[in-house]
Amino acid sequence: MSKISFPNSNNTNITMSAVINYPDDFDETQTYPAIVVSHPGGGVKEQTAGTYAKKLAEQGFVTIAYDASYQGESGGEPRQLENPQIRTEDVSAVIDYLTTLPYVDNDRIGGMGICAGAGYTANAAINDRRIKAVGTVSMVNIGQMFRNGWDNDIKDVDAIAAVQGGSDARTSDAGGNDIATIPLAPLREEDAPNEELRQAWEYYHTPRAQYPTAPGFATARSLSQIIPYDAFHKAEAFFTQPLQIVVGSNAGSKWMSDDLLVRAASKDKQMHVVEGANHMDMYDGVEEIAEAVSVLGPFFQKHLLAGDAGDSVAA
Repeated sequence: MSKISFPNSNNTNITMSAVINYPDDFDETQTYPAIVVSHPGGGVKEQTAGTYAKKLAEQGFVTIAYDASYQGESGGEPRQLENPQIRTEDVSAVIDYLTTLPYVDNDRIGGMGICAGAGYTANAAINDRRIKAVGTVSMVNIGQMFRNGWDNDIKDVDAIAAVQGGSDARTSDAGGNDIATIPLAPLREEDAPNEELRQAWEYYHTPRAQYPTAPGFATARSLSQIIPYDAFHKAEAFFTQPLQIVVGSNAGSKWMSDDLLVRAASKDKQMHVVEGANHMDMYDGVEEIAEAVSVLGPFFQKHLLAGDAGDSVAA
């Protein structure tokens, strides 16, 4: 494992911070398949993304977990910007970097993400044909979540006020005021509307998994980009790569995984349900992660290690 940094190819003024993991018996004179692992909204590479990246490296892959632009130890101002288009492009920027490494096989690159990072990975796969296989854990389509609610019980039109809030925040920011922010997970335990989201507070704001570079909020201006965003836009036509979804049976977010499973054009798409697990259990639950990796490892081995990478288009 090595901590690295490199210029973001989409904006060379931003330096990306990442951790790269190598398989056992790594030989830099050989070439290996690689997997890009994207963290949740509000997360950083030292949390769940780094855990999954390390465990997938043990399955024979070069893996890279990175901090999104404007977040963690990566550069960019304003801090904590959560712009979905930029986060999607970050996935491709990391792939750009991987293609410069002589030990990475450019034809065997996969993408994997957790929560919003999984949604961004799905969107990147729609846009970037270099991604040959996609794995998701506790996937969130951040646009759906912010406009339709955690339980999918809000109409799109009722989110217009949130778009207005993002627009107003931009005006306030431009006027030189303190950057307006919004929580990406409850900032206080008493703000959590249910046990699952109480665990999100616990994950980010207690010793369970808190990290200094993960404050748990985003710029309020981000709402203007988040609300209209659909991570699965045109998946019916362009998401042709093999897809492995992993989700907890008790996850309030499961409906978003269900949505991609239906919409993706791929004919090689499966969902593995971890019985009894909720959204947050898949972040750091020892048994839950072990089960997820027991599915994702063979999936990526089939499509990247075994040379079975490529499109799998539904008829």
